[in-house]
Amino acid sequence: MLAAPPPVVIDDTCLSRAWARLLLQVLDGAGTEVAPLILSVSGFAQNGVAVEDPAVRQGLDRLLKRKGRLEVDDVAFTIFPQRLWEMSRGDRTRLFTLYRATFPRWQAMNRKANGRGLYFERMVMYGRGPCDGNQLEWILSQFNSRMGMRRSMLQATTFDPARDHVASAQLGFPCLQQVSFEPTAAGLVTNAFYATQQIFDKAYGNYLGLAQLGAFMAHEMGMPLARLNVMVGIAKLERITKSDADFAPLVAAAQALVNPPAAPAVWPATATAGATF
Repeated sequence: MLAAPPPVVIDDTCLSRAWARLLLQVLDGAGTEVAPLILSVSGFAQNGVAVEDPAVRQGLDRLLKRKGRLEVDDVAFTIFPQRLWEMSRGDRTRLFTLYRATFPRWQAMNRKANGRGLYFERMVMYGRGPCDGNQLEWILSQFNSRMGMRRSMLQATTFDPARDHVASAQLGFPCLQQVSFEPTAAGLVTNAFYATQQIFDKAYGNYLGLAQLGAFMAHEMGMPLARLNVMVGIAKLERITKSDADFAPLVAAAQALVNPPAAPAVWPATATAGATF
């Protein structure tokens, strides 16, 4: 009998390097998929900001733009609207109000991609449940109102069988199924579960958006963001080929980050003629 492949595990303190390691593993391998993938990121700043490498981030954004794909911030926005959170100045009620008011505009900007919804919309406007379907508000209100709550309460779902169990041959949304939050002694651990994930045009933005979501939840829970864990059933490289010449600058930046050149050896100074010892 054939054995199922073991999981690929990537653990890093830099979001850019974690994604770069995934990309290079696929590019150096025989196929175009990793199944399953467990990617874990830590090393967040005190305010929850993820560590990024400018060369990799800018190289990816340039390539995404060249290929007509959403840039990293736009993908991240589908999971957490960081711009609206900054506008809300730490007021989550205002954040939720702003998002509800502006969601129709975000959806209309790309009806083909967003017609079935966005991830943050599913988390705060699910359509049923307590707090008028705002799962994040329910989690936070319960966590902040009492001690000893059950851990299984701290989870939000984006997949909805009533809307998403359809027989379409391809369905671009939702690939992210669920997010859970685990308070620990070190801080908040955020866990995300994907059925599939696009390595090239979605994964980096997914990780950034999840980190921003985790930072928001950690802020509202009064603790730092300690770690982000992402579990993916199938991570796949699609919508670009390994041999695409446009890949070269990004691959070079990824390689430089993952395998930086060794520092030159420092040799003792050569003795000068006539020196005494």
